[in-house]
Amino acid sequence: MKKLSKYPILLLLYSATALLVLSYCKGEKQQPVYEDLGSVKNRIITNNSDFEKQINELKTLVSKDSDEKLLQEKFENIRKTYKKMEWAIEYFLPHSARFINGPALPEIEMDEHTEIEPEGLQVLEEMFYPYQKENKDEVTRMLNKLINKSNTIKTNFQVITISKDQVFDALRQEAFRISSLGISGFDTPISGVFLKEIPFSLEGIRETLEQISTVRSKDKALKSIIMEINAATEVLKKNTDKNTFDYISFIPDHLNKITALMLDFKNQEKIPDVEVTTALNKNADTFFSKNAFNPNAFTPGKEYAFSEQKAALGQQLFNDNMLSNNNNRSCATCHIPEKAFTDGLARSMSLENSKLARNSPSLNYAGFQHGQFWDMRKDDLEGQSSDVISNKEEMHGDLNVILDKINQDKNYQAAFKKIYHSQKTEVWQLQNVLASYIRSLAKFNSNFDEYMQGNKSAMTENQKRGFNLFIGKAQCAICHFIPLFNGTVPPTFKKTEQEILGIATNGDNKTFDNDLGRGKFHETVAALQHSFKTPTLRNIHKTAPYMHNGGYKTLKDVMNFYNKGGGKGFGFKVENQTLSDTPLQLTELEIDHIIEFMKALDDQ
Repeated sequence: MKKLSKYPILLLLYSATALLVLSYCKGEKQQPVYEDLGSVKNRIITNNSDFEKQINELKTLVSKDSDEKLLQEKFENIRKTYKKMEWAIEYFLPHSARFINGPALPEIEMDEHTEIEPEGLQVLEEMFYPYQKENKDEVTRMLNKLINKSNTIKTNFQVITISKDQVFDALRQEAFRISSLGISGFDTPISGVFLKEIPFSLEGIRETLEQISTVRSKDKALKSIIMEINAATEVLKKNTDKNTFDYISFIPDHLNKITALMLDFKNQEKIPDVEVTTALNKNADTFFSKNAFNPNAFTPGKEYAFSEQKAALGQQLFNDNMLSNNNNRSCATCHIPEKAFTDGLARSMSLENSKLARNSPSLNYAGFQHGQFWDMRKDDLEGQSSDVISNKEEMHGDLNVILDKINQDKNYQAAFKKIYHSQKTEVWQLQNVLASYIRSLAKFNSNFDEYMQGNKSAMTENQKRGFNLFIGKAQCAICHFIPLFNGTVPPTFKKTEQEILGIATNGDNKTFDNDLGRGKFHETVAALQHSFKTPTLRNIHKTAPYMHNGGYKTLKDVMNFYNKGGGKGFGFKVENQTLSDTPLQLTELEIDHIIEFMKALDDQ
């Protein structure tokens, strides 16, 4: 499945001094970690040398019109070599990583409304599966671009300084990348060889941990990590068929154990945290730990930080009709808790009792997105709240009038003063408490979460079968990323993606929905026309009807749409569809199992 990034990727310039990060342990200031891990850099440079050599060998084979199977074999070897150093490239050279192994779609420069040509391994995958000799020149051009990126890797790692805390942070991110993007086949959507590649990613982690370990961990956490990596590799050797692999066992039995043991390694080695706010908390041993995610990674700034006090006050205002012009509507009118904070309607109703343009989305996990509303027109929840309140069709409120009401209400005034220590409530504070309440709605306590935390009886057998299909044959996790099951991309969670599916006006899939979505704000960017945010599937069973227009009444309707290959599968002309138009070939029983799994995502 193709991917489309939300934000432009900024070129990060590194130097020996720029990469020195001052790291601190909790509550106790530590000395900066200045040592340059030369042996680690040498291993990266050696892997990169192999990478470049293999690319040149493939170029030669292409020039000789070699057999397709041989070309595919050599290409897969290039990918495996990259996977061994992926942890370092993704962390230290993210711009290069995007153009080495990023989605085979244009990179969007939002501010300039322009597109940058895609390149790299995923573009080449489309050219090799299947391979057509008439594309030889274009394949060679793309291979040359890959060689240029290899030279960038070599040049950078010859001069930059990397420290132990950074290396561990990068390795930890790679382990979580495997547990989300890697296990779903995100970067091999056509060949589907991702299960063959995971051992090489794990090998890169193991080799590097061995290099940075000391006697403090060698016979403790490191030894256990190596045992778990070996055990995971043995499982992967036995079955690399994405349609029959047992994902529901592999993740908790192997991948979760590896990430948990890596935290033990960090503690034994006394490695300080890299002091950067991240969505995944530094003390989370798995994706499914209690309080694994940090909502403050999605706020506009430090003054907007989440607190229970803010959330409690926000809940009061969320249910208060004073936010609307005529005091006859609250936020809860269209976001009902029992319906996972939707309204159960295909399209929400305006103040004048007419249908609005779109379906009311769930707020449960809206705090873990970069982009609010279906068209992502607001960056964060603070912006979303004021947009809804002031919208003449939704609440038609006036923020200044509301502030006057709040400042004249002794209870509200006291509550705001206690939190913000200001004499009068300001607009940003009103926005912030409403946003804080919405951030509090993410509970992460579904049966699926409980299963991943070790309770093997938390899911039914059909739900387990459904999860394996969800990851494998149905390819759902390529867009709905584990563990948030939305479009916010792990393991850094710094961007949220949109998709172009080719949605119809309703479940009969006869008439194309012409809503431009995000494209309305970027009319010159073809790759954004008819694109919409990828919402979370958590609590999806409670949020019918579905899609941005509410035209699909049941999850069966939704699954039938995907099974057919999206809009293109129904004959719509969707030139920029990001959803693969290849039919999934799911049986009715398999669809039922996937729907049963999605029920396991309901919060308790």
